[in-house]
Amino acid sequence: MNLSDSKMKLLIAGLGCGVIAAVLAYMGNPANMAFCIACFIRDMAGSLGFHQAAVVQYARPEIIGLVLGAFIISILTGEYRSSGGSAPMIRFILGVIIMIGSLIFLGCPLRMVLRMSAGDLNAWIALIGFAAGAGTGAFALKSGFSLGRAYETKQGSGFVLPAMMVGVLILLVCTPLLKFSESGPGSVHAPIIMSLIGGLLFGMFAQKSRLCFAGGIRDAVLMRNFDLLIPLGGLFAVMLVYNIAMGKFVLAMNTPGIIAHSDSLWNVLGMYTVGFAAVLAGGCPLRQLILAGQGSSDSAVTVLGMFFGAALCHNLGLASSGTAMNAETGELVAGAVTPNGKVACIICIVICFIIAFANKRKQS
Repeated sequence: MNLSDSKMKLLIAGLGCGVIAAVLAYMGNPANMAFCIACFIRDMAGSLGFHQAAVVQYARPEIIGLVLGAFIISILTGEYRSSGGSAPMIRFILGVIIMIGSLIFLGCPLRMVLRMSAGDLNAWIALIGFAAGAGTGAFALKSGFSLGRAYETKQGSGFVLPAMMVGVLILLVCTPLLKFSESGPGSVHAPIIMSLIGGLLFGMFAQKSRLCFAGGIRDAVLMRNFDLLIPLGGLFAVMLVYNIAMGKFVLAMNTPGIIAHSDSLWNVLGMYTVGFAAVLAGGCPLRQLILAGQGSSDSAVTVLGMFFGAALCHNLGLASSGTAMNAETGELVAGAVTPNGKVACIICIVICFIIAFANKRKQS
């Protein structure tokens, strides 16, 4: 069943993804972070020992489920295509940049929408940056940007990332080799089976609906086509209802416990970086996982770049800190963007411009 060939089906896909996110939030995922691609990849990177930030280490089954869900549904529907060869190193760098921008804002585009549905005004401000970044990427596309075509590869090439995810799942369930946070966001999660099922279903919905946060804005700018924004509206609506019903809707900027900060300039610039890089890479973090699951080695390389970027952020002190309540004094401690993170963000934006305007299609 194709969920992208009508507005009603796209809405149904968005509502389905919203229900999954709401269930995962209810079952124990971090408050205001029911489903975050960047944060969950960061946690997985920590669990695998890529960084040593003890509070963000957990092999998130949702990420595993997303890749496997897209893989399974694309195999069943004949949409699986093993491909690659479209500027892999540039895509790797774009994956790193997407992660750096996300961890400066403290969330991917998916979490941005989830934070918006909980009344987080910082996320609404960051939306300005994300839309501007995706718009800049769309302008680059209109000006001739291209990373070249992907070519069909041996079928087994597209199996590599799904197979790696199965391997991580086995390590998670059957061995004590992975690292687990004992406190902080990494220690807060839904049961493994619920997280895995949620990821599988979310991945299937996303694959069939072509769900992409950056792609929605790109299409709106380039073609005045707003279809890909419809599932985002459905997702937002479900989570808005959930947050209001559960008493989790707080219209504010400095809300402790939601892992966010109120530095508006860097919320905007962080998500500008993500939107720009995502359009250049051909999809937001969620879309990259889905494309990797359905056989794209180029997207798999971008995903590996995001893992590497997560390690860089915590090893080099680039990730921002969230607003929190001091347990001893009861005082509110504002979150902040690190000096290293600010420098890295500016460098990432400059690199995006270089990539965007140094890679033009050859004129025939």
